[in-house]
Amino acid sequence: MHLDRNYSTLGGRSSRRVDPGCRGGYAYAVLAATIACGKHVMINGEWEMRNVKRVVRTGTALPPYRPTALVVCALALICIPSGAGAQNPEISARIDSIFARYDNTRSPGCAVGVIQAGELIFSRGYGMADLEHGIPLSGASVFRIGSTSKQFTAAAVVLLEQEGKLLLDDDIRQYLPEMPDYGQRVTVRHLLNHTSGVRDYLTLMYLSGLRDDDFVTDDDVVGMLARQQELNFMPGEDFLYSNSGYFLLSQIVKRVSGKSLRDYADAAIFRPLGMGQSHFHDDHTEIVPNRAMGYAATGDSGFRISMTTLGMIGDGGVFTSVEDLLEWDRFFYDTSSAVPPFHRSAEFWRNMLTRGVLNSGETLDYALGLVHGNYRGLETVSHGGAFVGFRADMVRFPGERFTVICLCNLSQTNPSRLARAVADVYLEGRLAPHQAPTAQEPGDTETAETVEGLTRAEMDSYVGGYLSLELDALYRIDIEGDSLRLEVGNNLDGSLIKVDADVLKRRGVELRFQRGDAGGIVGFDLNAGRVRNLRFTRQP
Repeated sequence: MHLDRNYSTLGGRSSRRVDPGCRGGYAYAVLAATIACGKHVMINGEWEMRNVKRVVRTGTALPPYRPTALVVCALALICIPSGAGAQNPEISARIDSIFARYDNTRSPGCAVGVIQAGELIFSRGYGMADLEHGIPLSGASVFRIGSTSKQFTAAAVVLLEQEGKLLLDDDIRQYLPEMPDYGQRVTVRHLLNHTSGVRDYLTLMYLSGLRDDDFVTDDDVVGMLARQQELNFMPGEDFLYSNSGYFLLSQIVKRVSGKSLRDYADAAIFRPLGMGQSHFHDDHTEIVPNRAMGYAATGDSGFRISMTTLGMIGDGGVFTSVEDLLEWDRFFYDTSSAVPPFHRSAEFWRNMLTRGVLNSGETLDYALGLVHGNYRGLETVSHGGAFVGFRADMVRFPGERFTVICLCNLSQTNPSRLARAVADVYLEGRLAPHQAPTAQEPGDTETAETVEGLTRAEMDSYVGGYLSLELDALYRIDIEGDSLRLEVGNNLDGSLIKVDADVLKRRGVELRFQRGDAGGIVGFDLNAGRVRNLRFTRQP
């Protein structure tokens, strides 16, 4: 039996490190010690108590071997190194302090992994994976990672191009003929770079009155996007983050490969790389071993479950763990992989890291599901994620061959800040000093323009129903007391505030009203961040 040399300390303080020198009979001791001694012993980065079969991923099945518990424990202890490669206690204490607020049995929290030159040099869980059942977080906990998933969708598309099944500069209508002809080609590359102008489907769902727990299908979302008669801007003219682009890429993968994105990624990415805990989660009823539940804080210092019934993937939807992302990080530096389909790994990563370029020639920081950046003078490649009760970030410092993974199951966490705080500890001495915030000159602070409230006559002029065929939604504006009220059917409902002449606002949603020749209101255009110029017509 072969024990992987890339052993690691996982699962918090109850873990034990397995020496790569353990071979043969010692392997039995380690396996049996998991049960006899009650310790979490790691081989090949897997919890043996949960799945012993994974230790033979690179070897053969074990013949029967049943030592006594006493001998097993003794042999297992022999295989624990006496300090070689052990984590620096001072560094561990500093990392612990960063996550101290989550390090208890009453709170959700984060799983953290630190990778140096392909080795997992630190991994710990802080807080609970499941508050109801008292299960702690660890490096093996499986999280939804939100938009950090986008790099895996991009990877599937790049692999399909390497297979000769599509081109990044193909018109998306070649694969999605139901999408409107906007007068200019929207390409696969535009979707990957967020330069397509396609409106964000999550924002559209919110604006249509759907709630987080409403159930919709892929076909519903494709239909909604196909109803959009305008783009936010012409393709390549601007950059605007849009989940629709990566959702549509999942549909392109399905139509080109004949497999769902989940099945294609499993066969082409996760299984070849040994990422056995990872998948695109397209069925909210599916049981996921080692799953961390998602939570949101409540006003009484408690927590509520924050999950989703949505099964759309591509823009998000990957479930994975710190342990599995270790394998993905190792592959980042493997430019000579002989593992199909990654035998052209140098070309693969060159495509993945190619930055988007606008029609103007401006080069973007956004590549293919990955963002180029700079942190305190060092180059970074990263992507964060946030959806329902989950937050994630994986920030890589390529020049240092150093990566921090931070996966959290509490919506109030900020893993991007936490991950960089961890990097501050490990890269101390290599990072430039923190830059102090720029002092503002007197009068430099931007303030919202004060406008007078609406008169009764103005309020009367806005009252009525407004229909959007693109949203398939009817908005209603009525007078309630001394204010105008917008009725949509979700938490967008509420009072409208005047911000300019014929411009009203509610929670980041701006309504710009149009008047006809006779001076009466005939409709409005809605702007809401990732959705621009959505047209509503006043109903009789």
